[in-house]
Amino acid sequence: MEFTDRVLKCTDCGAEFIFTAGEQVFFHDKQFKNDPKHCKQCKAKRARGNQRVRPETRTTCSECGAETTVPFKPTQGRPVLCRSCFQKKQQSAPEPETTLAQD
Repeated sequence: MEFTDRVLKCTDCGAEFIFTAGEQVFFHDKQFKNDPKHCKQCKAKRARGNQRVRPETRTTCSECGAETTVPFKPTQGRPVLCRSCFQKKQQSAPEPETTLAQD
């Protein structure tokens, strides 16, 4: 199979970029089915830090009453704990028992 350089369009920025014959050989060897969709700059930008932003919600701790922020939207009827109360609860939680299989 012979590969030649092809010009593709980035789905993020719309710029044209070259999908080289060498890259195509690599994609073929790895059995990738789809052509790349992003130019090198947009791919690097995504890898650097396009982390999802979590919503911060201000609320009151159900245990100690302190005001705190949590990285989720609290649902009604479920307790919300501040960091220190959550850690205390984690430490005091009993470890699950392990049972040994007997023949």
